[in-house]
Amino acid sequence: MFLRRPEDLTSRAGRLYDEHGAALYRYALMLLANGSAADDVIQQVFSVLLKRGPAVIDNEAHYLRRAVRNECYSVLRVRVRRAECPIDEPLLESAAATGSDRPDERLALERAIRDLTPEQREVIHMHVYEGRTFQEIADALEESINTVASRYRYAIARLRQILE
Repeated sequence: MFLRRPEDLTSRAGRLYDEHGAALYRYALMLLANGSAADDVIQQVFSVLLKRGPAVIDNEAHYLRRAVRNECYSVLRVRVRRAECPIDEPLLESAAATGSDRPDERLALERAIRDLTPEQREVIHMHVYEGRTFQEIADALEESINTVASRYRYAIARLRQILE
């Protein structure tokens, strides 16, 4: 995608944040299971974007998603080395927003999702909350469709085991 008219860096970053910021935050939150870490990741990605200068990005949404994913996995590697425990913050939208009249069910599901691996949470998020097909997820993550389908299947099995 080529920009039709020159955009200053701040305007470009603002436009990209307005278009993609909320979805990228939800994606980072699902991967990290920590709201403040997700905020930090989004800030880092947009800071790097501002520092990059006026480079043309072919697919801005794909670039931002990949940058957020890479930064999240960097945070997770550091977290494992430090053996940090994630802070107990909400991962899912409120019960009113999800259409559930049972907040206890939402909380139980949230606790169960936290027990999944980041890779499983990522696939659950992209399939369930973003409505992507397994092929779209595989393309976005540069993984095989079988790997994506297996992560989803194992995640669903784990969720059933925890919730029963």
